[in-house]
Amino acid sequence: MKRIIVDTDQLELEEKVVSIKRVTKVVKGGRNFRFTALVVVGDKNGHVGAGLGKATEIPEAIRKGIEDAKKKLISFPIDENGSVPHDYTGKFGGATVLLKRSPEGTGIIAGGPARNVLELAGFKNIRTKSLGSNNKQNVVLATIEGLSHLRTPEEVAKLRGITVEELLG
Repeated sequence: MKRIIVDTDQLELEEKVVSIKRVTKVVKGGRNFRFTALVVVGDKNGHVGAGLGKATEIPEAIRKGIEDAKKKLISFPIDENGSVPHDYTGKFGGATVLLKRSPEGTGIIAGGPARNVLELAGFKNIRTKSLGSNNKQNVVLATIEGLSHLRTPEEVAKLRGITVEELLG
């Protein structure tokens, strides 16, 4: 259940370049260099997206990556502690990212690519563990996949047709 944001004009988005890769193609006349930029954008208030841009020059690749990320923005809930409403494991390709709730004062405990996503997402207290592949692109996409499946207790209670008090016990 992905929550995709359509109107990006109203959001104040920040961007962060996660990685830039140089790709070489050997052709008859020599080598062709191209660049691939993995970019994460977010408003630090429950919206984040990641995109890939490819071009012959780095600034152009970054610009294309930002454009792609804006098209793929998702929204998700953040609880009153600035953490996730419940634990969840996001998977993408060979990468698995475990997202865990944390009390006030924990901060963001996460590895490189996942940290970039969580900072731009607006979390203040969260613990994560990256399992499996440490490919930056797959870790970023696994983190976003995990965030897209988060639900508030109110949403879950409504889906089950019960009150929040019955859900929480």
